[in-house]
Amino acid sequence: MAQKKIVHIVGTGTIGEPLVGILSTFKEKFGIDEVTFHKRTPLITDRSKVLVSCAKGAKLAVDKESRQKFVEMGMAPTFEAEEAIERASVVIDCTPVGNKNKEKLYNKYANNGRGFIAQGSEDGFGKKYARGINDKALVKGEDQFIQVVSCNTHNLAVLIDTIALGPEKEDNLAESRFVCMRRANDLSQEGDFIPAPEASKHDDKKFGTHQGHDAHELFKTVGLDVKIFSSALKLNTQYMHTIHFNLRLRRAVEMDELMRRFRSTRRVAITNKASSASVFSFGRDHGLFGRILNQTVIVAQSLAIHNDKEVIGTCFTPQDGNSLLSSIAASLWFMYPDSYEEKLAPVRPYFFSEI
Repeated sequence: MAQKKIVHIVGTGTIGEPLVGILSTFKEKFGIDEVTFHKRTPLITDRSKVLVSCAKGAKLAVDKESRQKFVEMGMAPTFEAEEAIERASVVIDCTPVGNKNKEKLYNKYANNGRGFIAQGSEDGFGKKYARGINDKALVKGEDQFIQVVSCNTHNLAVLIDTIALGPEKEDNLAESRFVCMRRANDLSQEGDFIPAPEASKHDDKKFGTHQGHDAHELFKTVGLDVKIFSSALKLNTQYMHTIHFNLRLRRAVEMDELMRRFRSTRRVAITNKASSASVFSFGRDHGLFGRILNQTVIVAQSLAIHNDKEVIGTCFTPQDGNSLLSSIAASLWFMYPDSYEEKLAPVRPYFFSEI
């Protein structure tokens, strides 16, 4: 493996493009020598983002058969696709075909010290991970493949962790239910918008939807069997996902204590804004590359405690922001397993306590 610390990003979509920008901007402070990225399809409409990424210091890698087309469009590649993987210390796959890429490419480089990361859709890619939830489950020298869970799974997990479990991971959760109201599509996507809300199926008899299943599997990596059931629907909006939550605790809790728990962690932001559009606008104006890096934004006035033990409320998911942070943390863990949290110092100003 190369001695240099090189992070290679595969894909330049909702997760990949800001990852290239953030890692390139802070690479010296992160302790990264070089950032490379793979673009599969040569598109004139994507030339601007490729050129901007390269101007930040990232280096373009393309498939051998499409290299000439990229050159003709004014995007000069530095590496071929597999060459970039071979050079990398860490590969972050941000495509919906991470498992296929693992089978086709990444397994070739197994057991040689490289680290591979995939995103929320790629169930089975590797150990599930969300920063601050199950860091203790990562085993140096053993976990070569990591799957960063989806943005809504981050949200479910931090709600359970903060409201019910706490730093000592107490057995204080009797049951949890969530309704995930997903935005229709990403701002950058030109299709798939819907004219009206659409309800999703409960595909999993035990957990409801994949968000509940994935959150359960996430906690399972640290030996916890949380009781969770999730539902989902898609709303005709592009401004953040919304989650309604209901957590039934084993022990009574008062509102002052609940707010203290929320304020004790920078993974949670509190807002007095009722509209996701207002929260999204705050992120656009004050966030990192327009992203809020907290795992959840809880609407303060939505909180209620029913019968002393039932915590009810509504929150917004900073969609790709929380997954971006976990992807960065995982990549730094591969390179600096004993100091990766300290390496995150440059992005800590974007962990908001209030929005």
